[in-house]
Amino acid sequence: MKDLKQILQNECYGKDLEQRKHWYSPAATAYQQVRPRYPQAIIERVVEITQLSADSALLEVGCGPAIATPDFATLGCRMLCVEPNPDFYHLAQQTCESYPNVELQNCSFEEWQLEPQRYDAVLAASSFHWISPDIGYPKAAAALRSGGHLILLWNKELQPSYEIYQQLLTVYQTHTPSLGRTYEDSATQAAILDQLGQMAIESSYFKEMQSGHIEVEVTYTIDQYLMLLSTYSPYGKLEAQQRQTLFAGLREVLEQNSTTIQLSFVSAFHIARPN
Repeated sequence: MKDLKQILQNECYGKDLEQRKHWYSPAATAYQQVRPRYPQAIIERVVEITQLSADSALLEVGCGPAIATPDFATLGCRMLCVEPNPDFYHLAQQTCESYPNVELQNCSFEEWQLEPQRYDAVLAASSFHWISPDIGYPKAAAALRSGGHLILLWNKELQPSYEIYQQLLTVYQTHTPSLGRTYEDSATQAAILDQLGQMAIESSYFKEMQSGHIEVEVTYTIDQYLMLLSTYSPYGKLEAQQRQTLFAGLREVLEQNSTTIQLSFVSAFHIARPN
């Protein structure tokens, strides 16, 4: 397995902050529509471990278009959600209109003015890898009250079956060889997520890690699947014409099988306390 920290530095938090702020803008609406939500079993386990309630105060880091936010807002707790991308921010505003205890700020976690020891939990749903560990972990720890928790949620990339993957591989090799990467089965995805969680402990700012994961299976239409791919960073880096040609080739192969595609992914949580 490649060095995960080096990959994150090259592909995520190592990018210029202004570039990161607008990275998902071209796919913001698609992201909201087709990115999977977090399984209810994961949310329930997180709430059970952290004992979150209507009396809790949560800080959500990089809420995106508010994929996970409603799962915690329904508890009635006070939430401050910071999101640097302006398109995500506006979508999150729409999603959270019915949650009066949710406040949104259009800024990055790096720019956010620290409120020391104010929050019972700092939540990041598939977002913390976009923040430099030198900033993210110490700032999150400083924002937490005594007995608070860092909550990291993850949904790994959705994968077709290995049989379908092999059929699609020819298309990738023809049009975008750089995307014909090694297939990630559920064990590989779980191992990668475990590495992401362990980084919190290695930072020396957190301890007592609790974690869990489940494998999720979903069915997407071909249109939904191609829209989903457009929300993943490697596809966002492609030139528009190259992406269009690639997607046309993928569609042709997929439509030979069915009008839908079966996908799976690993969803996980990591919870830790500040030192």
